[in-house]
Amino acid sequence: MTLLLTAAVVLSLILLVFLPKREGLFNRWAWTITGILYIGWLLSFLIALRLEPGTAGFPDAGRNFVFLAILATFGSDTMAYFIGKAMGKHKLAPQISPGKTWEGTFGGILGAVIISLLFTIDTPLQLPLNYGQAILLGVLISVFGQVGDLAESLLKRNLGVKDSGKMMPGHGGVLDRTDSILFAGVVVYLYYALVVM
Repeated sequence: MTLLLTAAVVLSLILLVFLPKREGLFNRWAWTITGILYIGWLLSFLIALRLEPGTAGFPDAGRNFVFLAILATFGSDTMAYFIGKAMGKHKLAPQISPGKTWEGTFGGILGAVIISLLFTIDTPLQLPLNYGQAILLGVLISVFGQVGDLAESLLKRNLGVKDSGKMMPGHGGVLDRTDSILFAGVVVYLYYALVVM
């Protein structure tokens, strides 16, 4: 991965030298590299997590941790939306994302924790987690997912973009739906690598 990242940076800088239009060139290059890092690098953590071998008694742990990252993030986003709409009064970050509230944030944490606890039940998706670990992981997934959502909102505001695509009408772009998962994937991978392994 390091070699590919280095090659992308070096080759793209070499390409800049030969482009005829010079105005704003470096700025466009910097945003391109940021996009590669933001999506490609963060997504690589979910891929690495999927490829992790299982643990004793949990042969599909890598796969199941990916499911946990995705489903707990969806649970967090869903609960944050509904709790925020129903009870939201205190703005979380009005300059970045005016619709987000502290009430929604805590609702999101609750949603992720509920989903995480479901992964302690004896099913094919069961993970080697006790209740305390599942609660901690649910909180981390929600917090990091919501930070990812705010980071993507900040990028969009900086670029003057409302939605990051029109592929999913009514939901913004694909990145609007996956920004939280990218950040949650990092924290779940680190948890797996540092605690479970």
